[in-house]
Amino acid sequence: MWKWEADGQAKAVVAIIHSAYEHHRRYAWLIEKFRSSGFHVVMGDLPGHGEQAQNKVAHNEDFQSYGTFVDQLVEASISYNLPVFVMGHGLGATLVMQSLQVKSIECAAVILTSPWLHLKIHPSKLSTALSSMGKLAENVKSTHDVTIKQLTRNYDVYSQDKDDSLYNTTITLKWYHELQQLIKATTSRQESIQNIPILMMTAEQDKVTDQTYAKNWLQRQQLSELQFKEWGNCFHDLFHEPEQEDVFLYTESFMNNVLRSIGYIV
Repeated sequence: MWKWEADGQAKAVVAIIHSAYEHHRRYAWLIEKFRSSGFHVVMGDLPGHGEQAQNKVAHNEDFQSYGTFVDQLVEASISYNLPVFVMGHGLGATLVMQSLQVKSIECAAVILTSPWLHLKIHPSKLSTALSSMGKLAENVKSTHDVTIKQLTRNYDVYSQDKDDSLYNTTITLKWYHELQQLIKATTSRQESIQNIPILMMTAEQDKVTDQTYAKNWLQRQQLSELQFKEWGNCFHDLFHEPEQEDVFLYTESFMNNVLRSIGYIV
């Protein structure tokens, strides 16, 4: 885990869980925005991601290790003895949603961006067909073509990240099947999560996921406070889009309102 402390006195902590295939370095801009706005930030790379991905041919890590990582990230954030906001993006958002469904998370609120609940992009048809072979095909590798160009229409971000050696979309079929099981379990569960404030933000022009499933999930929750925002014209990675400043200000407003509601002076 890495920790970036706020400029001056901190008012809260943000624990960030990134999406599949990427790593924490892609969040440098967002981390600095939070720091300069009075938030500590705690973040790490999901198992098998970031520098760990350099030594791996394909993602084959157990999804249980992702759940353990989320628990450890939240635990590290709580140690500051400040209100904690848990933020998940893409697959990271789905992992947070799953955690909320099976346990209570000690946090002030949750922020979810572009959850993976219904993918528009799938591995090659050949590899998917091989899944019928069962265990014989578990280690068959495929490419999940979620490219940087599909994540953002921000040319500066695209130019910077298109040759990122740490961005790895090669997967095994076993990994992809576990992903599908996670998505199915998250979308099919009928019981509501714990009653905490949630902000969910999606992208109108998302090339990776169908965000109507995310909105439907949110509407099924029995929460006292929920906020949904769809950003017009935006692609999947909201905090990398040309509108990133507006997205951040919207997020910060939600967080400050939560802090006021629990008695913190903002």
